[in-house]
Amino acid sequence: MISVVIPALNEEEHIASVVRYARSQRNVSEVIVVDDMSRDRTVSIARQNGARVVTSTRLGKGTSMKEGVFYAANEIIVFLDGDIDPYPADSISLLADPLLKGEADFVKSTFSRNAGRVTELVAKPLLSIFFPELLRFSQPLSGMIAAKREILLQLQFREDYGVDIGILIDMYLLNLRIREVKIGYIENKSKPWQELGKMSREVAHAIIVKAAGTKNLKFNMEEFAVINKSRSQVDFTFDHFSDPHKQQADRV
Repeated sequence: MISVVIPALNEEEHIASVVRYARSQRNVSEVIVVDDMSRDRTVSIARQNGARVVTSTRLGKGTSMKEGVFYAANEIIVFLDGDIDPYPADSISLLADPLLKGEADFVKSTFSRNAGRVTELVAKPLLSIFFPELLRFSQPLSGMIAAKREILLQLQFREDYGVDIGILIDMYLLNLRIREVKIGYIENKSKPWQELGKMSREVAHAIIVKAAGTKNLKFNMEEFAVINKSRSQVDFTFDHFSDPHKQQADRV
């Protein structure tokens, strides 16, 4: 059977739909919403729609994911984002089937939508330096994933936006069988500019820290300097667009 874990923060708009979708899928015996201290009606709506709600003990998506793993009753765990509505009908089965059939240890989703700005401007350039083998994953920051509980319990989950890329890198470093599956077309809400700047920094930090922890760290320092400069420019752009006073100055 499958446990579905949904980390959530202020997702009252979509959480009912996500929970109902997860509960309707074959082999799903429990749906756990790990609430990151939402200030809206996320908790009450999730409970009304049949989810087990756990309040995270510490802020951060990674903590919510780790606690979801701890509370899950089943060996196969599927993580869903709480802000996607609707999910393609077969998303959970596509993620879980390679695990149930013994064909993979970790499954990551890809979907019909252009990769995000942080993926293209930060994650992929850094992966090309430190972990070029992972460039085969079209959306390395995707949060819709599935894995075996026994493996997830071994990981150190980052608390910030770097958690998803950190998990992918850990699975690769553990030499596990990783499968990427296309789940269809999804639409989720875009993050504000200030959040993209924060995400950029945290994703970059996650990749570099993971690389620094490997024994065979090899890269071209000149190439890294170029990427680091590019990331700084990306951060500047995100910060600039998030500040209306800076935008107004540009128009004057």
